[in-house]
Amino acid sequence: MFEGGLRSVALSERPRRFSYRERPFDLRATAVFFGLTALLLVIVGLLARTAMDVAERRPAWVVVLSLLAVALLPAWWRKRRRMTVARLARRTTEALEEATATTLEAVEEDRRVDVSGGGEATVVLDYAALSADDFEQAIADLCIRDGCSQVRVVGGAGDLGADVLALAPDGRRVVIQCKRYGDDNKVGSQELQRFGGTCYTVHGADVAVIVTTSDFTAPAEEYAAQCGIVCVNHELLRAWSGGLLAPPWAPGPAVDTDQAAL
Repeated sequence: MFEGGLRSVALSERPRRFSYRERPFDLRATAVFFGLTALLLVIVGLLARTAMDVAERRPAWVVVLSLLAVALLPAWWRKRRRMTVARLARRTTEALEEATATTLEAVEEDRRVDVSGGGEATVVLDYAALSADDFEQAIADLCIRDGCSQVRVVGGAGDLGADVLALAPDGRRVVIQCKRYGDDNKVGSQELQRFGGTCYTVHGADVAVIVTTSDFTAPAEEYAAQCGIVCVNHELLRAWSGGLLAPPWAPGPAVDTDQAAL
């Protein structure tokens, strides 16, 4: 009792309970986790070694793969805790297959090189994807690569059928017309006739060549054979670019048919 008649009331404080559940140790899950982690480290090491070899030849891949890794890292971090052992194994396998396919594709593209250009690697271009002007320049570059001199791109209005002029290594004058057409648009006999009417008389060609990203009709090939015009379709152009086909001005058989079809 306090003075003034007030009662003192004793309040009992309920003790706080701290409950927690202890997670039991699972030896099997732990062993599987460390086994998969070790496997993943081995795979990453092999991929890193392969990537370094590829990066020496294609530095752009380093930038692309780095950006991809940065973009995927936040999503991987959010889902990491929810990932079960089975999902981890499956996703690791899928990532390995995708990375292997990408690496093999890069290596295969690097193997498409010029085998007659003194050992310098030259990637075969997708000529159909070039603009008309770039296509003419690409053909001029092939002439320079294969030893021509005085190479000039003269295509345009009033070119009278000549797009590239050059002197072959033996001094003959080479006149080339470039036709960047789609697959469904073949070069016809009328176009061959127009070119045949100017390449010799106007441009003084010793070797007349018409190059296309498409193909030639049968009448066009017959006219070209009669006039001595060399026809290079998309398959032969790819072979020429890849070093499997001798330049159009080279004497004798120009190509191994089986190799040119590759």
